[in-house]
Amino acid sequence: MSWWQYAFMQRALLGGVIVGVITAIMGVYIVLRGMSFMGTGIAHAAFGGVALGLLLGLDPILTAMGFCVLVAWGIGFVTRRGALKEDTAIGVWFAATMAFGILLLGLRQGYNVDLFTYLFGSVLAISPADLKGLLLIGALVLGVVLALYKELLFVTFDPEAARVAGLPEGFLYYLLLTLVALTVVASIKVVGLVLVSALLVIPAAAAYRWANDFWVMMVLAVVFSVVSVVAGLLFAYALNTASGATIVLTATAIFAASLALAPKHM
Repeated sequence: MSWWQYAFMQRALLGGVIVGVITAIMGVYIVLRGMSFMGTGIAHAAFGGVALGLLLGLDPILTAMGFCVLVAWGIGFVTRRGALKEDTAIGVWFAATMAFGILLLGLRQGYNVDLFTYLFGSVLAISPADLKGLLLIGALVLGVVLALYKELLFVTFDPEAARVAGLPEGFLYYLLLTLVALTVVASIKVVGLVLVSALLVIPAAAAYRWANDFWVMMVLAVVFSVVSVVAGLLFAYALNTASGATIVLTATAIFAASLALAPKHM
């Protein structure tokens, strides 16, 4: 029986492709704006949201989504007020939310939920309901990016000029953070919250090595990301290895090749 005839493999591939597309697109904005550590901070903040859901008996993905959005806004608020530099603010929130998650899990006696799934991903265990959620978030992220492409691009490259030009720079900044948070949570089932920041950054960084145009970089990032997910998933299925780690290592191999072979970059 061919691997494609298994329903769980079909869901895994489709879900992985959706995640590959949205992480690549948001990754381009993150890399170009110099916010790579932001993805890491939000991803680890998801641990607190997952723990909150487990403690309250709610869907951990939904609580992680709300939690990550609030944390992303918190990081943005502290940074924009000038109280802290962005990397410092991320470090503070990173540590606080991880500690919060550990504390909540300690309050829940006798929980049987396998945290390994949330920490490291389990793309082969994606359910039809998970797939519908991925489709919804993917459509939302893509819709917003397409509708506000020029505005987000302007804010990414030159926030000050965007503000002078009359664009709602603050709103667009928080919107970008929200999209990153949604993308992170959507990717948890595929690569896990520990590794999701890698899928945000690595394909976009590899594309940056080859591209001399924003659209070219975005297309290449999507291609690299989808190839990483599909090839990594097939490798994991054939070798019986952890799917999330295999996907990230495949993306890393593509980045290493780009680093060695690319003649130029933006």
